[in-house]
Amino acid sequence: MNQPAPTQPAIHDDEIDLFELAQDIWREKVLVVIVGAVVTLAALVYALLATPVYQATSILRPAQIKDLDELNSSKVYKLSPDEALNRVGAALESYDVRFDFFRSNLELFGPLIHDNRTLEQNFEALNKNVRLLQPDAKKSDGFSKFVGLQLEYPGGLDGSGIVNKLVRHAIDTERGRLESDLEIVIKNRLETINKQLTELRTGYTTEKEAKIAQLTESDRLKELKLKDELEAIRQTLTIKRANRIKQLDEAIGIAASLGIKKPSTPSGLGVSEARVSGSVIKTEVNNQQLPLYFMGTDALQAEKDILLARESDDFTSSRIVEILQELKLLEHNRQIEILKNRDNEDLFLDELAEKRREIARLKNISLNLDQLRLVQTDQLATQSLAPIKPKKTLIVAVGVALGGMLGIFAALVRSAIRKRKSRQD
Repeated sequence: MNQPAPTQPAIHDDEIDLFELAQDIWREKVLVVIVGAVVTLAALVYALLATPVYQATSILRPAQIKDLDELNSSKVYKLSPDEALNRVGAALESYDVRFDFFRSNLELFGPLIHDNRTLEQNFEALNKNVRLLQPDAKKSDGFSKFVGLQLEYPGGLDGSGIVNKLVRHAIDTERGRLESDLEIVIKNRLETINKQLTELRTGYTTEKEAKIAQLTESDRLKELKLKDELEAIRQTLTIKRANRIKQLDEAIGIAASLGIKKPSTPSGLGVSEARVSGSVIKTEVNNQQLPLYFMGTDALQAEKDILLARESDDFTSSRIVEILQELKLLEHNRQIEILKNRDNEDLFLDELAEKRREIARLKNISLNLDQLRLVQTDQLATQSLAPIKPKKTLIVAVGVALGGMLGIFAALVRSAIRKRKSRQD
């Protein structure tokens, strides 16, 4: 039997022969040139036919302190330059502010408006090309803050005018909001002060009524005490008069029994009038009070008759006169009458003058916010002289490099296919 010849093992060479690759590429140099030329031509055509895109940028910086001094000096609304810049930046970033500007200035965006789109869709096509510029918060280089607005727009569009007008619209919008805020703050301050005045008036009225009530109660209490005292004094005087009458009755009885009609003394009581002749002058010194009956019946009876006929004992007490005088004064409390008859009670409010001055100051605040400078324009947007894209030189250079690589790749592929076919044959 015939034995088959042993098969030779395939030899795999993993090494790349650069010289052989170079020869293969050189053999296909026409293909490399053709592919490179086609790609480069395509890149050139794109660079020439692509719609140029321009860029407009406006930069805003914080206003000076003097620009906001008129607003801050009102002592109603405080606004620092950085806060004003932040407010304008927020307005520039606001969708509503941008859309309101777009809707109010459609004539500026003629080339970008398509009839087959809604107003919101046309605005979205523009809004994606608007970018707010701000300093990097991570970098603290000590320079002042800024806010910028950048717009990328196609040729034929007044991009710088759009940017400048949009910035001005945002500033005017924020100025209008500031004016509205100021009016609301002043209105709220006035309402607060008026409420405080109402509270002061209510408190004053309550205090006055309480004082009148206290004075009335005090007068009433004093009147009742005086009347009680008057009644007690009169009752005491009546008792004293009754007791005096009883004493007179006893003394009259004793004097009548002793036969004393006229005032007498103990020494003269025993001397008979009949035995006395001539003029006699008697002097008697006695440190003891004589009994009442020595006054004699005539004097005692006369005093009794007067006491019985007396209608009032008030005149016998000086205190009654004082009480009657005090009661007469209590009939009219002049302080209560003055409190009730006050015409303008606001004059008696301690804080009224200060509140009225504040009201007058708030009402006289007249700020010309149209001239208020919220930010400082550091850079106005200007019409770009050269588009930012497409970058023709870069595109052509990339086309040449890409075309060369594709050409070499195509040459290597074609050379590999040719070698495979030759090995199969």
